[in-house]
Amino acid sequence: MDISQLVSELAKGLTHFTAGNALMIAIGAALISLAIVKEYEPVLLLPIGVGCILANIPLSGMTEGLGLFSVLYKAGIETELFPLLIFVGVGAMIDFSPILSQPKMVLLGAAGQFGIFGTLILATLLGFPLNEAASIGVIGAIDGPTSIYVASKLAPHLLAPIAVAAYSYMSLIPIIQPPIMKLLTTKGERRIRMEYAPKPVSRRVLVVFPMAITLVAGLLVPESVPLVSMLMLGNLLRESGVVDRLRKAAENEIINVATLFLGLTIGSTMAASTFLNWQTLGILALGLLAFVLDTVAGLLFGKLMCALSGRTINPLIGAAGISAFPMAGRLAAKMAQEEDFENFILMHAMGANAAGQLGSVLAGGVLLALVTGLM
Repeated sequence: MDISQLVSELAKGLTHFTAGNALMIAIGAALISLAIVKEYEPVLLLPIGVGCILANIPLSGMTEGLGLFSVLYKAGIETELFPLLIFVGVGAMIDFSPILSQPKMVLLGAAGQFGIFGTLILATLLGFPLNEAASIGVIGAIDGPTSIYVASKLAPHLLAPIAVAAYSYMSLIPIIQPPIMKLLTTKGERRIRMEYAPKPVSRRVLVVFPMAITLVAGLLVPESVPLVSMLMLGNLLRESGVVDRLRKAAENEIINVATLFLGLTIGSTMAASTFLNWQTLGILALGLLAFVLDTVAGLLFGKLMCALSGRTINPLIGAAGISAFPMAGRLAAKMAQEEDFENFILMHAMGANAAGQLGSVLAGGVLLALVTGLM
């Protein structure tokens, strides 16, 4: 091999490098920067950013054949393994006692799913097929695993922008939600104090609840069983009190490894050749709209509950009725404390947030049932 051939071989990556690759690498670097500098959901954005950069290095072979990302995609995304493992960990972290002691919080969890179905309708009017519209709408749940699960079932070719939108908007909750909360609520409403005198919830109820929810959801919406059952399995590990090692593994090692591999794999789907198009921009815009509509619907329903309760319910907890647990609940409580430092609505907000987590899983199952039944 002469010098010219050697130089050509060594530089073949540069010859295939495009402006699109450069842009996507910059986007990957921006995600990593947000994770490190701003600490916006670093567990999610950092691996996604790394995967995006690696996917846009030409001829690396990582996304083809037996390459690392190709193997991870087939093992964890096509089989839905990674999202379901993450749900086991999420379930192990959730305390459902605020819902069981305050059943009315379920209404806020339901209201927080309005944007999913509103965006589905809008997306179909814009020309998206029903399966794609449903996959785009579920971004509004701000629940990465649910979005990935539904998209991999209904529209796997849109998985990259849908997953990136869901996780990016999850990390941007502290930026997106506060202006909406201030716009739709008055200072007086944000200062409303809520007495927290929870009804005692027995251990028996806490243990029975996850399996009861699984059975009810499974009989009504069978398509939701994989998502609901794994969430409730994690919660049963938590509430049983007899498998502490498994609970700790679920909420630490299992969810951490699954999140790492999921983030890298999702990032690896952000190749310039498939990601940079007008459809991706449309999906990102519709996903943001779904998130905003969910927040608006939750707040408006919170205001309705506030009025009907004689101003004993702080409407801010309505914004926590989305799936992003526990970020949305903490943000609602923080917004209330900014108006009144001694106003503690965290437990109420966490109740709405846990209801939103459960509501998003059920909404995902309803979408799967709806679309598969009509197609």
